[in-house]
Amino acid sequence: MARTRVRTARLASLLALTTALPLLAGCGTEDAPAAEARKGAGRKPVVVVTTTWEGAFAKAAGAEDVTVIVPQSVHHAPDYDPKPSDLAAVANADFVLYAPFEPYAAKIKEAAGSKAKLVEVNLDNDPAKAGAEITRLGGLFGTKEAAAQFKTRLDGDVAELNRELTSAWPGGKSPVVVSQAFTGWAAGLAGATTVGTYGPEPVTPAQLAELSARKPAFVLDNAHMSTGTVLPDTGAKQVQIVNYPGEDLDLLGVYRKAAAELRKAMGTS
Repeated sequence: MARTRVRTARLASLLALTTALPLLAGCGTEDAPAAEARKGAGRKPVVVVTTTWEGAFAKAAGAEDVTVIVPQSVHHAPDYDPKPSDLAAVANADFVLYAPFEPYAAKIKEAAGSKAKLVEVNLDNDPAKAGAEITRLGGLFGTKEAAAQFKTRLDGDVAELNRELTSAWPGGKSPVVVSQAFTGWAAGLAGATTVGTYGPEPVTPAQLAELSARKPAFVLDNAHMSTGTVLPDTGAKQVQIVNYPGEDLDLLGVYRKAAAELRKAMGTS
């Protein structure tokens, strides 16, 4: 299989910005004949994504030509303001992937070329949800086989990481945790017992009292949306969970990194 090409969009051309939005009829889906025709011609889809998170899903689904708009160095991707030169990358795309919580999604839509299919992606690293989304994207891209192979790897790796983490439970008992709104998947990976959630807004005094009373051993914080120490003076260890893959778009690496952070925290509890 060809190596996935990952490019950060920094293109000078602004031609994509002149294309009219009404030409995007049927955005978000592609009929099966079109996908099969592309597959039959042996051409892989050209995919533009807003962030490395969508990019990892696209790569997992079988895409080999992926352009990322938001630089990986931007810690909180939704805060990024794409430049017209960034958006020009969509001119030659077959698909443009974005998430609904990204405020620049409207700009992405306005910039998309006439042949690009806009696809809203459900970004959730819960293994079951991620696997379902990757399978869906594989159907759109005409790369169902690659998507199925990745899902098999994902299921196997997650099961193995779960076995490793459960064997590391302090005292042999499922750890009690509080999770940020977008880190619940990491609690599931560890087989932890979630007794509360918070965010994405900062914790209020009332929430602080409520969550502290539940005596969690760990707080699974969102590294991309951290507001500092969540439960000070409670003894709960705060674990930073990373949702976004690196420039290599390795989604499995996200699970391995989370597992490593959890093992470290549990080993010192």
